[in-house]
Amino acid sequence: MNTTILAAVVGGLLSGFSLIVAIGAQNAFVLRQGVSRQHIGVVVAICAISDLALIVAGVVGVGALVQGHPTILRIVTVGGAAYLVWFGVRSLLAARHPKTLVAGAPSAKTSAVATAFALTWLNPHVYLDTVLMLGNLSTSYGPTGRWWFGLGAGAASILWFTTLGYAARLASRWLAHPRTWQVLDTVIGLVMFALAAMLLRTSF
Repeated sequence: MNTTILAAVVGGLLSGFSLIVAIGAQNAFVLRQGVSRQHIGVVVAICAISDLALIVAGVVGVGALVQGHPTILRIVTVGGAAYLVWFGVRSLLAARHPKTLVAGAPSAKTSAVATAFALTWLNPHVYLDTVLMLGNLSTSYGPTGRWWFGLGAGAASILWFTTLGYAARLASRWLAHPRTWQVLDTVIGLVMFALAAMLLRTSF
């Protein structure tokens, strides 16, 4: 592997991690599934494969197409901000009445699958990160290097979701405590509000 390809892969890997590690709806849900030890594999697979599809769309150039139409970009941005505010309010309300997550407690697989899909494909912020931002960053590596960049970004998603889900399973006894989730939900809520404000500030 020559230095150009290596630089593109590493660039994609680091860029992917920098965007995906931030607290968000997807991560919170994967973490919860890990703590409860329910359907971790299928949830991780849905999140990772969905991210891969969105990253490919960004590398292909869908992000540049959207950026060429300011009205579409503004609608996506406002929609993303509204989603983040809604999720932030939901998290803060959950923090007021924290519940214990019991490892191995029964839950419907169809519900977990539907939630994983919804938190990925109905979250405009995911499009802003993967399709727009990663897509734009990939163009700096040229027509061939951008695909290696996408490979690195995709590897970051797979590594992150797998680690998050199964590490949470190992730490389920500690993470299942109500106080832990009260703190986590509060932090998630505040971060969502901050991200929403940043999106609106860059759009207007």
